[in-house]
Amino acid sequence: MDLLQLRYFRMVARTENITRVAEELRVAQPSLSRTITRLESELGVPLFDRHGRRLRLNAFGAAFLARVDRALDELDGARRELDDLAGLERGALAIGAENLKVVHHVLADFLQAHPEVHVRLFSGTAAQISARLAAGEIDLGVVSLPLDAPGLAGLELLDEEVLLAVSPSHRLAGRERVAVAELAAEPFITTSPDYWSRTVLDRVFTRAGLRPNIVCEGDEPSAVRSLIATGFGIGLLPAMARYYAGPPVAWLHLDDVYCRRTLQLVWRTDAYLSLAARRFRELAAESFTPERLGMPE
Repeated sequence: MDLLQLRYFRMVARTENITRVAEELRVAQPSLSRTITRLESELGVPLFDRHGRRLRLNAFGAAFLARVDRALDELDGARRELDDLAGLERGALAIGAENLKVVHHVLADFLQAHPEVHVRLFSGTAAQISARLAAGEIDLGVVSLPLDAPGLAGLELLDEEVLLAVSPSHRLAGRERVAVAELAAEPFITTSPDYWSRTVLDRVFTRAGLRPNIVCEGDEPSAVRSLIATGFGIGLLPAMARYYAGPPVAWLHLDDVYCRRTLQLVWRTDAYLSLAARRFRELAAESFTPERLGMPE
């Protein structure tokens, strides 16, 4: 067996979906299937139970995956450590975030200071970022939902209010504050339950003994403000979004002290954290200030 086989196996084992992994790797699905079959042949046992075109990791596969995880993590850690010994000119950094816009200013500072570092970015839900961290696919994650996975450490970057955004022509546009009870019949534009903004929306409505009237639910957080601006509905956005360029909306405070989000930088404590990742973490710790974010003091 070789390292490529093991890396392919780990990805398939985590997703149990050959098609998805083949698309992500940009390899032919039959070729990926043959790689897994050859690995099983070398090991002498099946690693997956097959039901038609569906795969399920079996007991052999689960036991093998635990060993593969440890082996690949050690090898990846060794590579990072050697890169560090050679200096940042050979460094690499992979970051995942629910919304890449929140790290653009830190990334700009980092690349200006270390243009030779190879940086990769991924976007996804907090759960997807947690899975990428566990698989060693990223060094750092930026999330607004707590990650309960063991072996993770976090650094709070920002704790901010979450505001209600409405179109400039909305009946509430001239108001400064609004109670949740006043919004019971309002159409809400939000994300799927996998994202922090939906968690906050459900939380404040539950506290008021209500359920939000959701007319649009999706996996594109960046599209929420644009849809709100059309007048199609209203929605919750982080306070920092007021200082981003975008379609005009009116901002209101909700009368709920728990209508907030906490942005965190997270990393694994049981894996080697590269010099590049440590430098990015240091910059991030210093960069989430009102001045740096373009916000008033």
